[in-house]
Amino acid sequence: MEQQVKSKKRVADHGEVFTAEREVNAMLDLVKNETERIESRFLEPACGNGNFLAEILRRKLAVVKRMYGKNPADYEKWSIIALMNIYGVELLNDNAVECRERLYGIWNEAYTAACKKDANDECRRAARFVLEKNILCGNALSLKKVDANGQDTEEPIIFAEWTFIVGSKVKRRDFRLDVLLEENPDQENYSMQLSLFGDTASDADNWMIDPETNKPTPKPIREFEPKDYRRIWEDA
Repeated sequence: MEQQVKSKKRVADHGEVFTAEREVNAMLDLVKNETERIESRFLEPACGNGNFLAEILRRKLAVVKRMYGKNPADYEKWSIIALMNIYGVELLNDNAVECRERLYGIWNEAYTAACKKDANDECRRAARFVLEKNILCGNALSLKKVDANGQDTEEPIIFAEWTFIVGSKVKRRDFRLDVLLEENPDQENYSMQLSLFGDTASDADNWMIDPETNKPTPKPIREFEPKDYRRIWEDA
């Protein structure tokens, strides 16, 4: 049974009480189909040491095993895809570190068991890198990164989006979480603003018009060249 309280001081200082396993599963069962869809994205804004995210990952990996367990190459790729679609924000650094290690342990145990002699350290390094970018220490209320004492900094929380584009190639784009959570600007007025003022428009740094949908969409702050998923850590 998972511990729900680490200390009375942490409860008093941060209101830290972890959700029990029974409640975690009951809540996730409300969106059961999404928890079992490998490419469905989940963001836990106060992830603690990962009670919700751990169960989501277990459910996704069970589907990966059922669908691709007989083919080590396919299992490896889809297990990484499952990991890439799990995100968390946590105020306390020790919890964030514990969450990353916990998720990695769940993934690596399943990966090693499924791929056996085909399991490799290059993929393991990629999995750790994904978790470094997806499980972040920050304040989900202010949407800012925090320092070692849990105090807000001036830096926004930035998440990586991972998209498989062809074969084993992954396209990474980094986005500000505060922009992703903003309400989309009015399409007609925003399009007019961009056409009149171009890059000087007030939201030009954060929003752009999607060429396919012709609607405002968050603009990535960084984009990386497509790369084999086993080598994504090269773009630290």
